[in-house]
Amino acid sequence: MSQFRKTQQRILDKLNIKALNAMQEEALLSITNVENTVLLSPTGTGKTLAFLLPTITALDKNCENVQLLILVPSRELAIQIEQVIRTIGSGFKANAVYGGRHFSKDKIELAHTPAILVGTPGRIADHLRRETFIVEDIKTLVLDEFDKSLEVGFEKEMSEIISSLPYIEKRILTSATQDMEIPKFVGLENELVIDYLDTKVSKLEIKKVVSPDKNKLQTLVDLLQDIGNKPGIIFCNFKDTIQYLSDFLNDNKIAHGCFQGGMEQQDRERALIKFRNGTHQIIIATDLAARGLDIPELNYIIHYQLPLKAEEFTHRNGRTARMNTEGTAYVLQWEKETTPDFIETTETIVPSGKTTRMATQWSTLFISGGRKDKISKGDIAGVLFKQCHLDKTEIGVIELKQDCAFVAVPKARAEHIISKINNTRLKKKKVRVTLI
Repeated sequence: MSQFRKTQQRILDKLNIKALNAMQEEALLSITNVENTVLLSPTGTGKTLAFLLPTITALDKNCENVQLLILVPSRELAIQIEQVIRTIGSGFKANAVYGGRHFSKDKIELAHTPAILVGTPGRIADHLRRETFIVEDIKTLVLDEFDKSLEVGFEKEMSEIISSLPYIEKRILTSATQDMEIPKFVGLENELVIDYLDTKVSKLEIKKVVSPDKNKLQTLVDLLQDIGNKPGIIFCNFKDTIQYLSDFLNDNKIAHGCFQGGMEQQDRERALIKFRNGTHQIIIATDLAARGLDIPELNYIIHYQLPLKAEEFTHRNGRTARMNTEGTAYVLQWEKETTPDFIETTETIVPSGKTTRMATQWSTLFISGGRKDKISKGDIAGVLFKQCHLDKTEIGVIELKQDCAFVAVPKARAEHIISKINNTRLKKKKVRVTLI
């Protein structure tokens, strides 16, 4: 077995993936052998791994500068890709930079130059103007969710960035949609297009849910009761609607998180953390959550407000029934509301609301120490075993960040656990432990 294949297999083993899918195999072959690749594949099919495998294995261990630049449209996607690279354990330093956090934090992390830099176009352009890293060794450029970056207004910054990178030898563009025009500034020539957008075997059911009330609130709660304790997203068109729904779900004691562009970055990140670890199983979100987020497989999504375009409908639905699994999209409509032409439903249902939805069993703890303090997941589990006498089933998902960590613990024991380990030492650091 070649060294390349050995490295690939080690990475797959770390990610608990038995084999690459057909799209990933084709992408691997293209990216390895041609200069320019356009990868079109639905959300959730593994595009991140498809471009990381060949680009990481091509990096030079003796080079001390940035070699691989990955541009993404959102902070969440930057953080997600950075986390995947860390999980892979490639041996190469990777950092994510993005707006919404202090620039000095970036400078500290980039003082030890990473081989892989992931970032949003606005923040990367800012770094290039300030010359915080050298561009001479950046030979590979990835534009992930390229169409989304254009859609949210990053065209000027991307043009500025690409014009500042004269040594690019390989370009990789990814998208979950076909409707994108690639501007000339990208410098794409003789590209190989890998198109898997029409090959997904969808097991998605689209059901219309009729509400007698125009506000649809009680119908939504009845539907959530019928669905039971399964993870899903409720999509809205506007930020104000999210708050309106959130208040009503709180009144009905249904645990949930919120996710929209007007929230502080920290609050958005924590909403996703609590969703991933089961503290809540519902997120109310705008279309910002329709793609590019690191969240688990969903059983369903609900269109509380109908999307305005067919493309939005497709991307929302792409959060469920992914990778050939089953899922349901519920289209929630007032009985006098007309259905857009691009929405076709398989059946119409009227929820009963008679099922009792179980309350979540988990709470999430924040720990004020992380990777930079040499703290590991094992250290966190160890202190919970020894000082709080928890067993394995009582320690949920642990997420380790650069300067903090989060762990899911039984809700009934959360306050007791905090009293035991708050202000205790993990490695050499005295940490605060609080409930979020």
